[in-house]
Amino acid sequence: MRANTIGFYTLFTKEVWRFLKVITQTILTPAVTTLLYLVVFAQILEGRVEVYEGISYAAFLVPGLVIMAMIQNAFANSSSSLIQSKMNGNLVFVLLAPISVWEFYLAFVLATVVRGLLVGAVVYVAALWFVTLPIHHPALVLLFAVVGSAILGALGVIAGIWASKYDQLAAFQNFIVLPLSFLSGVFYSVHTLPPFWQQATFWNPFFYMIDGFRHGVIGVSDVDPWKSLLVCLLFLAVVSAVCLVMLKKGYKIRG
Repeated sequence: MRANTIGFYTLFTKEVWRFLKVITQTILTPAVTTLLYLVVFAQILEGRVEVYEGISYAAFLVPGLVIMAMIQNAFANSSSSLIQSKMNGNLVFVLLAPISVWEFYLAFVLATVVRGLLVGAVVYVAALWFVTLPIHHPALVLLFAVVGSAILGALGVIAGIWASKYDQLAAFQNFIVLPLSFLSGVFYSVHTLPPFWQQATFWNPFFYMIDGFRHGVIGVSDVDPWKSLLVCLLFLAVVSAVCLVMLKKGYKIRG
């Protein structure tokens, strides 16, 4: 089948405009919520906790909050779009179009990357009111931002396909995405944990997204950033493969 660039672009544009039409809910609200974490934790722990020598706790915290906001909203974008389309019965019109599974997958995932980057940019700019935070490695920051958002966008597609109702989607987010993101070193260094929890954290792929992104911003991290990037790329390949297989088989989306 020839590539349907018009169909891909139309679906991608539709997904982008879907969240831009409610920008207060999809961009500004997550940014405000994330900044509340910064205000509370930075005010309480600033001066009492120093994770890395010479780096304030607020400077340590901001990169983790930025990438956490990005990946959580990337997941929400693709998963909510699919479950709404399924529940409203209009997903069939997308499936009837001559669009390949690759084009379907890329349109949804790239739209989530756009939302993730917008949320991350708003959070970062707003955080500059609280802490001066120059970016040490801009290319690395952008790379981890795109890869992390793509991973959660693909996970969102998987969740949206799998879920038959909103309760199941909420369970996927509350019992998988939220715990993995909160227990990934956003608020602490993995080296401050007991040995058992250190090893458990190293099996959490979200840890590598956050640690690599933090290295790009402040120049230090718990593990080598290239190792983190390799883990993230492998995880992206796995979730993408699962997503594409589900789409090709029409799992829960084709009668």
